[in-house]
Amino acid sequence: MSGLDPLLDLAALPDHAVPEASRSIAHLSLMDWMMCGRAGVAEPVAGILRGLATSEGGAPQAALLGGGRAPARMAALVNGTASHALDYDDTHFAHVGHLSVGIYPAAIAVGEQAGASAEAISAAFAVGGEAAIRVGLALGRAHYERGFHQTATAGAFGATIAAGRLMGLDRARMRAAIGLCATRATGLRCQFGTMGKPYNAGVAASAGVECAQLAKAGMTAPDDGLFGQNGYLATHSDAPGDIAAPDGAWLLDAMKYKLHACCHGTHAMIEALRGAALADVAAVHLRTNPRWLSVCDIKVPRTGLEVKFSYAWLAGMALRGDATGSDRIYTDALAADPALAEFARSVTVTGDAALSDMQATGEITLKDGRTQTFAHDLAAPIAPDDLARSLRGKAQALLGAPGAALCDALTTLDGMAASDLAALMEAKA
Repeated sequence: MSGLDPLLDLAALPDHAVPEASRSIAHLSLMDWMMCGRAGVAEPVAGILRGLATSEGGAPQAALLGGGRAPARMAALVNGTASHALDYDDTHFAHVGHLSVGIYPAAIAVGEQAGASAEAISAAFAVGGEAAIRVGLALGRAHYERGFHQTATAGAFGATIAAGRLMGLDRARMRAAIGLCATRATGLRCQFGTMGKPYNAGVAASAGVECAQLAKAGMTAPDDGLFGQNGYLATHSDAPGDIAAPDGAWLLDAMKYKLHACCHGTHAMIEALRGAALADVAAVHLRTNPRWLSVCDIKVPRTGLEVKFSYAWLAGMALRGDATGSDRIYTDALAADPALAEFARSVTVTGDAALSDMQATGEITLKDGRTQTFAHDLAAPIAPDDLARSLRGKAQALLGAPGAALCDALTTLDGMAASDLAALMEAKA
């Protein structure tokens, strides 16, 4: 048994064998991805990618978010980028990245060509997402700390597997697709705070479609591009681990959804600071997992995008009662807000290795000299009904009444086809 075999076994799992809980997560992620994608169409980076698709032309194989059609590979690139443009999509902390934005654009583009059902596309996402998480774990934390963006790197393997399933690749062709992905998967964290970050997601989705297409056409690749000599894990990780076969509950089931339109590493802090008032606070000292210090601790953001990665600015916004769940407030003017700039100087951030990625704790010093402790853990379970209501509220905040209509349309996938998903994607935001 080679190191790649568990991943190939997972890739070959029949749709009906995907656990029900994981299928439910995949369904929620489809809804979340669609609302983020439709809202992201108005972002400048989405316009740039749509312009590229228009200039290149090609076969109108798959729908573009916001309208129009393009070749499947280009559609995946455009839609992956657009859906991550707001940085408001789902997050998996074990994977260390975002799953939907790299995998759903590939699955839907290929699913349209294949005439697949929406349920088959959702199942392909579930399998591809589980695979991406396991590749991310095999790459290990060192991969991320070295500067790679798992959304793009591990995510590309998930996109390849999802696309390959919908194309009907057999085991040998799926092995080749994964081998080809090993030379295509890429993405760096230095892009954070720029248009290059959402582009990373689009690149992952596009690579997944391309590698599956080439493998189906008969292109050869290494027998094991992941674990083999000079393979992806050996060249991209200091201490690669194994890809274990699924056992019991899938890792996918730990998916988290953003309810604030900023880096997920800041959400525990925002939740913890609720209830205090900026006018009463003299200083904030935050403790967070050390890995977030190189991600979302921009001391003086220059743009609205950089505000999304700034503990100091977001602390002031949370205490002031700003609508952090609305992406519309993250403008360049916000980065120049004098009140937030002044308060940011009183915010200190330190790393605490005893905290998980999803935890934040610290102290507030009030202007009267008293101190208050705060803490929040994003791992705390959310009841399914509460989560559904929260996502519906998010859709309405992003899209208004069309957001609620989108949630209604995706309440069930029963009887829906890829063409129905395409129609929802093409609707104007």
